[in-house]
Amino acid sequence: MPAGGEGRRGVVLSDRQRLSWLRLIRSDNVGPATFRDLINHFGSAETAIEQLSELSRRGGAARSIRVASIDDAERELAATQRFGAQLIGIGEPDYPPALRRIDGAPPLISAIGDLTLATQTSVGIVGARNASVSGAKMAARMARELGVAGYVIVSGMARGIDAAAHRASLDQGTIAAMAGGLDQPYPPENLELYNEICSGKGLALSEMPMGWEPRARDFPRRNRLIAGIGLGLVVIEAAQRSGSLITARRAADFGRLVFAVPGSPLDPRAAGTNGLLKDGAIVTTESRDVIDALAPSSQLISRDDPILEETGDDDALPASEPAENDRARIIEALGPSPSEIDDIIAHTGVDPATVYLVLLELDLAGRLHRHPGGMVSLAFDSP
Repeated sequence: MPAGGEGRRGVVLSDRQRLSWLRLIRSDNVGPATFRDLINHFGSAETAIEQLSELSRRGGAARSIRVASIDDAERELAATQRFGAQLIGIGEPDYPPALRRIDGAPPLISAIGDLTLATQTSVGIVGARNASVSGAKMAARMARELGVAGYVIVSGMARGIDAAAHRASLDQGTIAAMAGGLDQPYPPENLELYNEICSGKGLALSEMPMGWEPRARDFPRRNRLIAGIGLGLVVIEAAQRSGSLITARRAADFGRLVFAVPGSPLDPRAAGTNGLLKDGAIVTTESRDVIDALAPSSQLISRDDPILEETGDDDALPASEPAENDRARIIEALGPSPSEIDDIIAHTGVDPATVYLVLLELDLAGRLHRHPGGMVSLAFDSP
């Protein structure tokens, strides 16, 4: 049985730091990877914010980027608190420890419900929205049994398999990853279930601001949360090209175990899960298959995992402008195909700190694409 809460470690942000982190992640062209690089380079979010406009100008931005104001951040923080939720930084003790380790982990998440669930060992369960009766029954049975075995169940609040897994795991512990703001649950028919989760029977998490209505492009972002929070992912009924398969791919990218429940070749809802099995997913017909396979993975959450924290302005690297020939060599080395940053450093012979700084400039100017695995490419379609 997995031990709950073993991964609870970190450094609590001050109110001033939390506000600066919120301003930084809500500013234009600052995603999770850019946020981390900015903190690592400048030592604090507050210092990084002061440099955003200059960095984007040096990167060739056509116009000044929008930097989130103190008023904007204070309004969002107040709205979060009015809803009964709180913002948790990636380096804080209540941040899900397995999620902290993934590529592109959100620097800040909002949370409402039972925060003790965030640091317990979790398993994701996802599947078809138009689930069959047997598929929903299987999801509920596995969720209950995995819960009894000590695992918190993570899913995405969708109708069908997700809802069945959440309902069945309310007593043992369930986490709902949301595509929109915490005050914008979707779909409407799961509102009663969502309210139960938020009331403390479970935990709801989102990286989007309050008031954000979920759009189609927000669901893959939500799927990565499901894949990252759990140590494994169980897929029950999934059509080809479904969101569940996107979640499964992300889970595999993160080094998680992927489990698939086989289905009839005549049922389109089984095409995706059967395809996962052909690609090496673990055949799953009962919860014991998951429990036995995950037992050796308990060491994934380590007390030695790196935690992003501010070092303070005294340790920050200067933002002096790189030599023009260095910048030219770095941009020349980039292309439309993703490259590893270490390869760029080796190819150009430019100091690593300078390479990272130029990449930050290009990123903030909207001229850089970031890819899984920390790879980057030049955005030739940008102005």
